[in-house]
Amino acid sequence: MSRKNKDVTKKQHVTTEQLLDGYPIRKLVIRLGIPAMFAQFFNILYSIVDRIFVGNLPEAGELSLAGIGVSAPALTAISAFAAMVGVGGSSLMSIRLGQQKVEEAKKVICNAFLMLLLLSVFITAIMLAFKKEILYTLGCSHTLYAYAEPYYTIYLCGTLAALCGGGLNYFILAQGKAKEGMISVILGSLVNLALDPIFIYGFDMGVKGAACATVIAQISSMVYVLSVLRKPELQIRVGFGGYRMSIIRRISFIGLMPLLITLLDNGVLILMNATLRRYGGESQGDVLIACATVIQCFMAIVFCPSQGIASGCSTLFSYHYGAKHYEKISQTFRHVFILCALYTGILCIAVQCFPAIFARMFLNDTDTIQLAAQALRMYTMGILGVAVQYTFVDGLTAMGKLSYALPLSLFRKIVYLICIIVLPLFTAPEHVFYAGTISDIVGAGFTLIVFLTVIRKRLKRELENSAPDC
Repeated sequence: MSRKNKDVTKKQHVTTEQLLDGYPIRKLVIRLGIPAMFAQFFNILYSIVDRIFVGNLPEAGELSLAGIGVSAPALTAISAFAAMVGVGGSSLMSIRLGQQKVEEAKKVICNAFLMLLLLSVFITAIMLAFKKEILYTLGCSHTLYAYAEPYYTIYLCGTLAALCGGGLNYFILAQGKAKEGMISVILGSLVNLALDPIFIYGFDMGVKGAACATVIAQISSMVYVLSVLRKPELQIRVGFGGYRMSIIRRISFIGLMPLLITLLDNGVLILMNATLRRYGGESQGDVLIACATVIQCFMAIVFCPSQGIASGCSTLFSYHYGAKHYEKISQTFRHVFILCALYTGILCIAVQCFPAIFARMFLNDTDTIQLAAQALRMYTMGILGVAVQYTFVDGLTAMGKLSYALPLSLFRKIVYLICIIVLPLFTAPEHVFYAGTISDIVGAGFTLIVFLTVIRKRLKRELENSAPDC
């Protein structure tokens, strides 16, 4: 065997422990965080590409876009459960690897897979049974229902693929396979991009075509993820057996944070849509909701890749927490924040300078484009705070520190909710979009103060004096 082949074979059999212990933290953050960032960027193309094609339909483009926007919170809830199992399971697996408990780590992925299968059946049944009630609760009008309902119904047919593909991809990333994790998401995005114009325009299916393309794309991602997690050279592979309620409870507890945050974000979107409809009136309400949908798309470009950086590096937090390496955890916080701040800072400058360019991707009415551009500027002046939130909240979550992470995230949500309720009472309805800027700035300041003055000292004392509490 040639030296080159020996090196390849050796590389293929490097364990997760050898990878995480053998590389400097800065290089690991780049190696794991950047591919995960790009993966999440492509992941959001599922919804953004749908909305670009739908928003530019020759007739009723704005209504179709608003219909997708109204149904978005309910459909995003599906990804919340995928994140719950994925983050909770992969974090627990990494902690067990850090504690040198390889067999326990193998049981974690099997229990997580079972959870995803059961959740997909339950969620699909519930959300289809009450779809009309759900859509009207989300702010759907009689006019929008004709556009929201078919997209919502077809999208739910891909729940199994969305849960298993999204949830199990975390286990690929947690084993240092950032390239494979990125490929799984890019594959789905490319399939969606290719099928959208065919179904929406070629088959004249409108919003139905957008939903069909998304479901097929999610299935393709799921198939790839499962094939990767069955490869013999992978240290922790997906399978069946070893079920224990204690593992399921622990996965649920650690993953409770991303679930709650996503559900709360959905609740905020519902309140935002309801506020815009109430104060905008029957005529202006739908236009403002269309603007809010454009903002959701842009903020997805901000949130998802930032979350990708944090989730891609979550195995560093989890593993070194299990191994009681405080200094490496501190280094991970620092380098993850720098990477997130660079990304969000660039987007902040771009959207403040050129908001109309982004709005024009989704809308074709000049007046609505101008209104959406103004709304984008109002909403995004403080998005650098997103880097703070994802770095510290997601890092603490990966270590199972829900008692620290949840209050930090809830504080920002509470500020946001107060702004949505109070601002329309004293100013024009469109000024409610300032809620994003205010909550980002205040929330980031609160997180930094609490982490630097309280949490950091407690975490250091815990790891130096006792075994990690997991």
